Amino acid sequence: MMNINDSSGALPSALDDKTPAAATPADPRYAAKATEAAVKFEAFFISHMLRQMRSGTREMAGEDSVFKDPVNSDMLEMADNLVADKMAGQRAFGIADAILRQLLPPAGAPVTARGAVKTDNIAAPLNKSV
Repeated sequence: MMNINDSSGALPSALDDKTPAAATPADPRYAAKATEAAVKFEAFFISHMLRQMRSGTREMAGEDSVFKDPVNSDMLEMADNLVADKMAGQRAFGIADAILRQLLPPAGAPVTARGAVKTDNIAAPLNKSV
């Protein structure tokens, strides 16, 4: 591990036994953290979408509408966040699933010596410079 007071400027070696190993996609802790982050991102996305929809509704609402009244905006925002969390927990939009397909290997995927999943069957990126 690198000491913050070390003035030699040497970076720790990747083969150093003191350096903690990086998490691999096959690690259950990595999968749990990735799943939690993906679901939280889906909740954030849905919440933001609902907030934008509510903003548009507020702009179109009449002067005496419940949506125009700023007193109700806090409660509506809290309700939108609860709905977003519930929908994300059910993976209603599939955003978390799409993220997890990119981050986690499919069940039974061959793993290389370093823990990375082999990607022989994945197409090359379109923006790859040759």
